[in-house]
Amino acid sequence: MLLVTALAAPAFAQDAGSAAKSAVAMLGAGIAIGLGAIGPGLGLGNAVAKAMEAIGRNPEAEPKIKTNLLVGLAFVEAVAIYALLIALILAFR
Repeated sequence: MLLVTALAAPAFAQDAGSAAKSAVAMLGAGIAIGLGAIGPGLGLGNAVAKAMEAIGRNPEAEPKIKTNLLVGLAFVEAVAIYALLIALILAFR
């Protein structure tokens, strides 16, 4: 795909380097959000599973576990939001 984009740029009277830069930026954006979402996804699943296990063992501690879980999930989700931000910056530069 990168080769086709680079070869098609002169046909459209564009600078050959700008098309290649655009293709690489889009590829980088896809990789950034792809890899940036794997870690938080696994972390969120693991955190919720452990919280449910802890609540199952000690139902009286549910309010404290729930509060700590929500704060922790916010921190984990921030990583995915930063990855999305980086992907958008790369895609629309």
